Amino acid sequence: MRWSDWRFAPLPLVFIIGLLVYEGQWWGVFSGLKLWGNYFNNLLGLGPFLGIKEDLAGPLHHRISLSNICLVLGSFSAALCFRNFRIQRAPLQEYATGAVGGTFMGLGATLAGGCTVGGFLTPLVFGSPVGWTMVVGLFIGAFLGLKLLIWILGNFSWGTRLVPRAEHSLRSRRFDPLLGILVVIAILVWACSWYFSEDLKYAKRGVVIIAGFALGFSLNRSRFCFAKVFRQPFMVADGNAVKSTALLLGLGMLLGAILIQANRVDPLLAIPATFYLGSLCGGVIFGIGMILASGCASSSLWSLGEGQTKLWVVVPFFAWSGSTFTGLANRWGLLSREMNMNLLEVSKLGSQVYLPDAFGGWALTLLLNLSILAIFYYFVRYSELTKRFSVV
Repeated sequence: MRWSDWRFAPLPLVFIIGLLVYEGQWWGVFSGLKLWGNYFNNLLGLGPFLGIKEDLAGPLHHRISLSNICLVLGSFSAALCFRNFRIQRAPLQEYATGAVGGTFMGLGATLAGGCTVGGFLTPLVFGSPVGWTMVVGLFIGAFLGLKLLIWILGNFSWGTRLVPRAEHSLRSRRFDPLLGILVVIAILVWACSWYFSEDLKYAKRGVVIIAGFALGFSLNRSRFCFAKVFRQPFMVADGNAVKSTALLLGLGMLLGAILIQANRVDPLLAIPATFYLGSLCGGVIFGIGMILASGCASSSLWSLGEGQTKLWVVVPFFAWSGSTFTGLANRWGLLSREMNMNLLEVSKLGSQVYLPDAFGGWALTLLLNLSILAIFYYFVRYSELTKRFSVV
């Protein structure tokens, strides 16, 4: 079986996401990146203005930051094991668009309460329509982003040529698989040492290490990227990314319903209070950003791990802008939360919505979500086949 086959690519992701939910946790990316940006803003002396505390959690102790680090290591290990790791340069213009794209992604994730993982995938798995409103925004943003990218390429010739560089390194990839296996062993030792610790917090982080590493390894081998779902309908008639995501969401929704009903996790902890204004507007901005950046949040991390230098620019700008815009949004009161009569959080960007409570159970929730998923799939397929919405 090919890891990139749309029928198999989502299966490892469903298993890993299910493992996290079973352990009372969930997959996220943005808050970990934001922590890295907080460190940078404190270094710049902007922490007091942005309301960032000085005693930040350590990058290896913050759950999402730890997951992100292990995801990068998982991708790095996969690239080594299959001899695909190499430093891949890009033209200067791509670094510039990457910096702008990363900045837009940080702003969009701030408004939406998460990226394509925390604002789209996880809420849908946990029974919230927040993810669907972000989907609408992402489609609009991807369309606008492609229009913008085409305009840039057509009007600016600066930095579009990759200057060839003589290769002085005679490094052989003969031992790359061995190095990749050593990384796997090191991760397993690290995860086990924490998992079997008497400290419950470390024990839970041991699961995060394994899950994050497995996510990075799987994403690298499957080439899974949410940006393709929203970009390909406007570019080429390739429905594989749409099929993979539809399968991932369908299986994830069913598994999420089972585990939440079994009280393995509190879903409200992972549902942002951004329905519908924040998730819609954030989705539009994030969609523009991910087109300019050439990747979503998770694919930016795994691409970074296999040596794509454009993403070495995207990720820092994503982290910095996420930290900066979160601080500004807090100053303006956009992210302040209150409890409503239904014990759900509300903010100026929207509210938490949990469909099983609104519908009296999971039956109608799954029926609605799976129906929307079918409409989503057929809309994208129609767009790809007819090229009615094509911008290229």
